[in-house]
Amino acid sequence: MSYELLLMVGGLALLDMLSPTILGVTVYLLITEKERLSSRLMVYLATVAVSYFLVGLAFMAGMDMFMDGFASIFQNRTMSWLMLIIGVILFIASFYYPKSKKKDLPRPKSKTQTSMIVLGFTTFLIEAGAAFPYFAAIGLMATSNLAVFQWLPILVGYNFIMVLPPLIVFTLHVLLGRLMQRPLERLQIKLSKHSGSAISWVMCIVGLILIFNSLDYL
Repeated sequence: MSYELLLMVGGLALLDMLSPTILGVTVYLLITEKERLSSRLMVYLATVAVSYFLVGLAFMAGMDMFMDGFASIFQNRTMSWLMLIIGVILFIASFYYPKSKKKDLPRPKSKTQTSMIVLGFTTFLIEAGAAFPYFAAIGLMATSNLAVFQWLPILVGYNFIMVLPPLIVFTLHVLLGRLMQRPLERLQIKLSKHSGSAISWVMCIVGLILIFNSLDYL
């Protein structure tokens, strides 16, 4: 396993930290929930992380069954051209994505633990369609012929990094208490208004990664 691969996957994980939905829901819960906030938030974040992890695990385990053939396909010129085209499309589309688009974040309909699980799974479904960094990272690991003991901890670490910003915000909320109320309200407004901008940046950077990663086999 090369340091170059770790840097690319790590960079993609950092991009996923820009997800406005997960952080936005966390901020909403911190502002509105007063009772059993810690347990509800942890259930929500765990549901999101586990959902992503299981999808990644399914992809990697399935790919591992025919890894040699899969890798050879991705390392030939035709597939490299396809990756290049997808990368170019993402890069160009990032400039046309509505950066000022306001996004309605999912909210819990009740205060039960079950509602937090439903909310976490709903967040996963909303984000999965635009999880370009995550699937790009899976593609990079799959084509690098990594053993299970190599890609499994990377996958776990990736999902932990993805939910790290909400955990940091929660920790600050616990330590600072009411002092965090106004900053959280401002952050909520910014996340709602500028979610499109974050997505456009993610599309741009993932597009560039796919472009540069495909050049070796053209």
